[in-house]
Formats: sequence, C-alpha cells, structure tokens
Amino acid sequence: MKFLDEAKVFLKSGDGGNGCMSFRREKYVEFGGPDGGDGGRGGDVVFEAVGGLNTLIDFRYRQHFKAKRGENGKGRNMTGAAGKPLVVKVPVGTQVLDDDKQTVLADLTEEGQSLTFLEGGDGGFGNARFKSSTNQAPRRADPGWPGQECWVWLRLKLIADAGLVGLPNAGKSTFLSVVSRAKPKIADYPFTTLHPGLGVVTLGEADFVLADIPGLIEGAHEGSGLGDRFLGHIERCGVLLHLVDGTQEDAVAAYRTVRHELEAYGGGLAEKTEVVGLNKIDALAPEDRDARKAELEAASGREVLLLSGASGEGVDAALARLLQHIQAARAERGEDQAAAYQP
Repeated sequence: MKFLDEAKVFLKSGDGGNGCMSFRREKYVEFGGPDGGDGGRGGDVVFEAVGGLNTLIDFRYRQHFKAKRGENGKGRNMTGAAGKPLVVKVPVGTQVLDDDKQTVLADLTEEGQSLTFLEGGDGGFGNARFKSSTNQAPRRADPGWPGQECWVWLRLKLIADAGLVGLPNAGKSTFLSVVSRAKPKIADYPFTTLHPGLGVVTLGEADFVLADIPGLIEGAHEGSGLGDRFLGHIERCGVLLHLVDGTQEDAVAAYRTVRHELEAYGGGLAEKTEVVGLNKIDALAPEDRDARKAELEAASGREVLLLSGASGEGVDAALARLLQHIQAARAERGEDQAAAYQP
C-alpha cells in the first residue's frame, strides 16, 4: 500500500428537506385544515479514527464527501426522514486543518474517537406549523436550510512511542527490522527509506511502537534531500533514538547535523528526550569504539550507547533505555504503566 500523509478533501453536510404545504381532505370529515409536515434534517459529516490504517491513500481517489439531504415533509403531518450521517474514516493520528494548512480544526489521536465536523441543515417547517386562530389555512411552507461545506486538509502524524532519527544509512531501518516484525527496505545507498515505517517492539511483558523516518541531511529544513516533511510523524513520540553511524569519519559532525535540523524544524523536537546510540560497532576495533564514544559524549553532553543492529550487540540495552523513558512519559499522562523490563 502506498504511503500518503497529506490530502485535500471537500466536505458538505446534507441540506435540510423542504416543508410540505398540504391540506387535509377526507370524505365524511367535516373539518379539514393544514397538515403539511416538516422536512427532515440533513446528514452530518463525522470523522472517525479507526485502527488498521496508516496512510491517507484512499483520499487520493476520492476527494469529495457529501452527506445525504433530508427528505421533504409530507401530508398527514408526516416529517421527512433525516439524512444519514456521512462517516469519514481516517487513521489514528490524523489532523484536520483549515484551507490555510496552518489552523488545526481537529486532532484524532485515539482509536474509536469520533467528531461531528459539519452539522446538517435543519428541515423547513410545513404549513401545519403556521396555523393559528387568525390564519387557519396558511399557505406557507419553508424550504430546508442548506448544509455546511468547506475544503480541508488531512495530515497524518503517526502515533508512536519512540522515533528513530539520523543521517541516511545510519542503520535505522536495520534496527527497526531487528527489534520488530516490520520489513522496511534495506540497502547500501542513501534514502533507501522513502516514507515512515512503524514497528511494534516487545520487551519482556511490555511493548511500544517505534517509528522510522527517512534520513535527514544538512539543509533538510530548506528542502534538501527528502526535506523535513516527515518529521511531523515523530512529533508525538515521547523519546527519540538518535543513531550515529560509527563507521563514518566524523561521527560528531553527523550528530550535530541532525540536531541542527531538529532545531530548525521546531515542533518541540529539539526538546524531546534523546537517547544517542553509536551504531555499526561490529565494524569497529575496540579502541576505535571507545574513542568515538568519548568524542560523541563530549559533543552531545549525554551518555552514548554502543550498539549494532546487524549483530544485535547492545540492542536490548538501547530498547530498555527507550522503554524507561516511555514508561515515565506514560506515567505523567496518567496511563497504566507497563511492566518494567529487566535486561
């Protein structure tokens, strides 16, 4: 399935049905009178977050969503049927933005969450509504009220507990494939990952969702490489795992490049809890490992974990560190804390 995280759609709620102008005429009934019923209410447009979806590709082939209008009123004081609501199903983590792509109108972050976005128009009154002592045969019936309509942008921000960041070929996809059942594309050239991927990591009795995004390069915030458009998918993460390729010449420069891009993007990414991992240590001599770890710790100001996604060395320790931060974030949000993992 092709990945798509932005789509523009047109929404329109249903118009209300027209009121009916009718008079009662029956044989052997001495007194008639107005009996026109009201029109039915138009259908609402409702957004619903559903599980099992991680792309907006369905909205590439259908951009217009219109709810049913209410039925017209009928004689014998029969009100027209209301239009059925139109339920637009979107992936969990979808934001609804105004046409300016800046104003957030709705944010669906939980499975099963629903939101009535546009209300249908009210039905018009039938002539029975206008009967009075001075107007016993009203010849007035109102039309239904029009529904609401607008263009909106849908933007998907994946729901994940932890995110992977780093330069292209830092080993992020390999790491994700090792720690989860995800099967991202892996190759020895830059920008192998063209769209974000998700994997569920199980550690002891606990589990969490890990997101992998395409690699960042210098100038990504200005559009270089694949740009920084995918960074929105890790805005909701509680912790970031910053992987640095230990086999490249200047690991410190690689670390600083990614940090600069996170700061330039904004969105609170630079302030998120960060775990730094020196990756691909299976290709380094022991003395080189220690030297590059010391350099990276001095540059980052935090402990650097040694690991290798290819050989599995240090992977469990990195996952345990991520889980500690994730559980702390869940506790702050008041969520049930998963069982602690003991490596």
